Amino acid sequence: MDALNALLPGTAPGNLGIVLTEHGHDFLRGTMPVDERTRQPFGLLHGGSSVLLAETLASLGGWLCLPADSGQQLAGLEINANHIRAVTEGLVTGTARPVHVGRATQVWEIRIEDARGRLACLARMTGAVIRA
Repeated sequence: MDALNALLPGTAPGNLGIVLTEHGHDFLRGTMPVDERTRQPFGLLHGGSSVLLAETLASLGGWLCLPADSGQQLAGLEINANHIRAVTEGLVTGTARPVHVGRATQVWEIRIEDARGRLACLARMTGAVIRA
């Protein structure tokens, strides 16, 4: 996880405090604080912050599915998100899992939960496999 987290400083995910915490053969997980960087003006977790967490997890998870040293990466083509539950504080945890991993495209589902394990956001991202 250290090598993946080393990619984040100086980027949007790094600036929002996203930390990659765990990965396995079929998922990538990370956390994001709900604080002044990620809240909207009314004190709730900003939907755009949730989408940024979702796309970060799906893009990096998709990159991990590509052959090592292939010179390829995954770039988001489309993302949608349903904001299910408001979150006002603490950490949210996102878990990205592939729905489809093909040669040219990938589809990922991302579940973002609050500190009590309740679904806060459900997102799906389609990405294109491109040359870096």
